[in-house]
Amino acid sequence: MVTVIDGEIFRDHRGVIMSLNDFHLEGVERTYTIHHPDASVVRGWHGHQHERKWFHCIKGGFTMAFVQPDDWENPSPDLKPEIFHISDQKSQVLCVPAGYANCLKATEPGSILQVWSDKQLPVALLDSWRYPASNWVDWDQF
Repeated sequence: MVTVIDGEIFRDHRGVIMSLNDFHLEGVERTYTIHHPDASVVRGWHGHQHERKWFHCIKGGFTMAFVQPDDWENPSPDLKPEIFHISDQKSQVLCVPAGYANCLKATEPGSILQVWSDKQLPVALLDSWRYPASNWVDWDQF
């Protein structure tokens, strides 16, 4: 199951501090950012049987969907996604265990997502599964 770690946002006359004090980087092997200049683009589906990921919105917002494929070669068209909305207005990390595929869409142009993974890129590339973005979610509603 995808879980959420809530952070904190502190605002005063000096500015804003966003923290994720309950998020621990144990097991993280790499990090990268995803920048979506166009909010109409749907990115995904992309999954890993053995890779864990964590997602944090650092600018704008995203609608994100996650499914657990029942058959990695030919997943059922009836899978029910878990859908989350994250934004830079709330400090959160989505924790995605191994065995999930994800798909996402920015909710505003210029949105940026920080991603952490527990696998180095060469290992992750050997466990990379892709499916059409039109699977499991009607992205026109977001």
